[in-house]
Amino acid sequence: MPCGRDSPTRRSGRSRRSSSQCRSDLLPGGRSRPPSVLQVIPQIKEITVNVGILGTGNLATTLGRAWAAAGHTLVVTGRSSENASRAAGQIGDAAEAVGPTDFAARVDVVVVAVAWEGLEEALSLVGGADGSLSGMTVIDCTNAVDYATGQLKPTSGSAAELVARIARGAHVVKAFHLFAGASWPYTGPQDSAPVVAICGDQPEALEHTGALTADLGGRTAVIGGLTSARQLEEAAGFVMRVVGAGSNPRFAVPDVDPASLNAGSATAN
Repeated sequence: MPCGRDSPTRRSGRSRRSSSQCRSDLLPGGRSRPPSVLQVIPQIKEITVNVGILGTGNLATTLGRAWAAAGHTLVVTGRSSENASRAAGQIGDAAEAVGPTDFAARVDVVVVAVAWEGLEEALSLVGGADGSLSGMTVIDCTNAVDYATGQLKPTSGSAAELVARIARGAHVVKAFHLFAGASWPYTGPQDSAPVVAICGDQPEALEHTGALTADLGGRTAVIGGLTSARQLEEAAGFVMRVVGAGSNPRFAVPDVDPASLNAGSATAN
């Protein structure tokens, strides 16, 4: 099964990894949605894909450069053609700026990296409401938090669920909103690599997100279906408040080794 859309047309030409490694049985069989408890996805190797970046800011260009270095091609668009061209230039030769109406036909996976206030407009520009992203993995990086208060701006639901409502038929995954662009790529020891908490309803879309995260040097942990996105988005506000109080959020949560918990449970049984 190809990566990206349900049956995307490959345009990148060069494949540096086996397509047989992108398959639904990398998640436990017989499950239509991810578990409600944390699950770490092993590093999944993807074939090279055309990554579409909807957005032209720092996160967009940083992710784009890292994925270009991993062998992917990038297609960039946004409200301003000038900003899209600038972002593509910052990413490098592997990136191309296109107009919003040409965007969906040129990409296999979409990464949404825009401000909350511009989210609906950005999705509309690329035809999301008309089904242009139907069947495609759409990774939502929107940080919908009030930076002054740490409160989530949507009064209900989440930014990711809004993306799913607007982009009809898209396979939406929440990811990357907790890590600033400067976090990527990670090149240190793998057992210390950042863990990107993600959520979504389609196992294949979670695979695609896991593969792109691995290309950044990170790991992924599935915390549930897309209804878990609000919890993930609220975590960004918590992090901001801890930083604002002058502390490192890494030390604001318990250091828990799941292996030790599993070992203790086995002993108790």
